[in-house]
Amino acid sequence: MGMTEELVHWTNEQKCRRAVAALDRNGFTSRYCPTPGDAAKYIIAGAADSVTVGFGGSMSIISLGVEQLLREQGKEILNHGYPDFSRDEKLDIMRRQLTCDLFLSGCNALTLNGELVNIDATGNRVGAMLFGPRRVIVVAGRNKLVDGTPQDAIKRVKAWATPPNSKRLDFKTPCSSTGFCNDCSSPDRLCRVTTIIDRKPRFTDLHVLVVNADLGF
Repeated sequence: MGMTEELVHWTNEQKCRRAVAALDRNGFTSRYCPTPGDAAKYIIAGAADSVTVGFGGSMSIISLGVEQLLREQGKEILNHGYPDFSRDEKLDIMRRQLTCDLFLSGCNALTLNGELVNIDATGNRVGAMLFGPRRVIVVAGRNKLVDGTPQDAIKRVKAWATPPNSKRLDFKTPCSSTGFCNDCSSPDRLCRVTTIIDRKPRFTDLHVLVVNADLGF
């Protein structure tokens, strides 16, 4: 790693640690993870007592490669993202995710004040983050950090997360063609449910891992 890369990495570490400190003040169980591998180890350890593990459709979680490891440990995987599932099968899995032992999700944006900001099309992901699963682990890469307010974080989501996600999911929205948010009224509009978690929900064992790496959108 050259001097420039080292300094950039150091700067990102300070921002990650600042977010972790803010999350701690807001009641979350949070951890700074220097690498994606550290986040993966935390998740595997956190799943030790889990029978069912739900996946919220996060590219950040996918990039950690934990699903296969958990499957090999005999966990029941609740992942609605496979293309061969019917609509009813996907909905059934989404509903089961709401009461699973461990729910894994990414985060669209995380402010340096420790606020988690997410936008959903269906609401299953953010619903499971708020209440239901026995434990929730949210992974946020350094690219999700926002030095500003929740409104700034929403702008970040619509500029950098929604267009590629719409394209990935083959949604027929303006942003999936142009790459820019148009605040559309498309039937396929992804931006339907916006949540701001500014304090740990009372009865949810919510962990947030802040990783010094770019993960997801």
